Amino acid sequence: MRIALLAVLALTASACAPMSEAPATGGDLPGRSVDATSCTARGGTIQRVGRMQSEQCVIAYADAGKQCTDGDQCEGDCRIEDAPFPAEGAAARGQCQADSRPFGCHATVESGKATPALCVD
Repeated sequence: MRIALLAVLALTASACAPMSEAPATGGDLPGRSVDATSCTARGGTIQRVGRMQSEQCVIAYADAGKQCTDGDQCEGDCRIEDAPFPAEGAAARGQCQADSRPFGCHATVESGKATPALCVD
C-alpha cells in the first residue's frame, strides 16, 4: 500500500513540474521561439501577429491577389476575405491569400465551392 501511495505522489509531483520549451522546428508556433535564420531562408519576416501578438514567421506569397477556384492554384489558400460570404457549397471564386498569416475572417474556396466562413484571432 505504501509503495502505491508513494508512486501516486511521485507522479502527481512530476505532473506539476514545469516543462522545458524546445524551439519549434518550423519557427512559427505560438509560444515557441522563432528561428530567424530559418524564417529568412524561407523568404519570411518575423512579425507580431494575432490577438496575442506572438512572434511568427510571415511569408509573403508571390501570387497574392490572383483569381482562383481552388487552393491548389495558390501558394497559400484560395480565399474570399470580404463579407458577405457565400453560403457553404455555393459556386465561388476567390483570390490567393497575400501571406501566411492565418488571422482574420475568410472563407476558403475548394473545387470552385465556398467553405464555411471562419474568423481567426
